[in-house]
Amino acid sequence: MQILIHTNGTLLSLYDETIDLTQFGQLVIRRASHVEPNELGQWFADMRPVCGPTLGPFEHRSLALQAEQRWLETNLLNGPNN
Repeated sequence: MQILIHTNGTLLSLYDETIDLTQFGQLVIRRASHVEPNELGQWFADMRPVCGPTLGPFEHRSLALQAEQRWLETNLLNGPNN
């Protein structure tokens, strides 16, 4: 689990239950993406809620979820603004 700590004391992380984040204070949780199938059963990771692309198509939901996580880790947690 990666946790980015900003200089103002706020934390940024992909939600995971590995660590109880409530120990750091009040949480603000928001959806970063939507993983949904199309009418053909192909899966897409829509990253538009965080100004990202739509990833896919993927044959399996698990592959779309993996791509979603990689994109968020690369672009939100390790991106040029962090």
